[in-house]
Amino acid sequence: MMRARHVAPLVIALLSACSILPKAESPHIYTLPAAPGGRPMAPAQVDWALRIVAPGVPRVLDNSRIAVMPDANTITVYAGARWADGVPSLFRDRLADAFRDSGRVAAISTDEANLAADYELGGSLAAFQTEYAGGKPEVVVRYDATLAGTRRHQIVASRRFEVREPVDGKEVPQVVEAFGRAMNKLSGDVVAWTLQSAPAQRQP
Repeated sequence: MMRARHVAPLVIALLSACSILPKAESPHIYTLPAAPGGRPMAPAQVDWALRIVAPGVPRVLDNSRIAVMPDANTITVYAGARWADGVPSLFRDRLADAFRDSGRVAAISTDEANLAADYELGGSLAAFQTEYAGGKPEVVVRYDATLAGTRRHQIVASRRFEVREPVDGKEVPQVVEAFGRAMNKLSGDVVAWTLQSAPAQRQP
């Protein structure tokens, strides 16, 4: 009985100590806002298939955190906020959606499925963050795209794309909206460039 009397206060004290510990906060999960409007009337579809590959990224972007550069040469992340997927996959999937929305390429896949295709669109994502210019935030997306023919394993074209989109405020939801607008612009440019750069496939 004496041992039970000593144990009970100890258990109560431990439970009390646990109750005052800070609770882990669940981060807010964000997706890229969808492109506005429906599919426009598209010209005839191309006769080739396209595979879109997740871009290479610097180590600081190889995760689901939303990056921000408050000062030059300093990069951090927004606390309590994350993308719904890792940045490389998020970027790849938005590009794939842009090609589907264009209505020009019927045969589209990604490197997740690794299906056969005539052309492969890949590259590296050098910037996918918010930067402050003159005290005002802007989203910066910089993509070095490479279009390669898979039959001969050769580069067809390459180009750097960069979009800077002002943020209407400083809160994370406003930052996410700016990311959506920036990706709409960049993905539209990438789609147009790819369609111009890839020659038609000659049937045997």
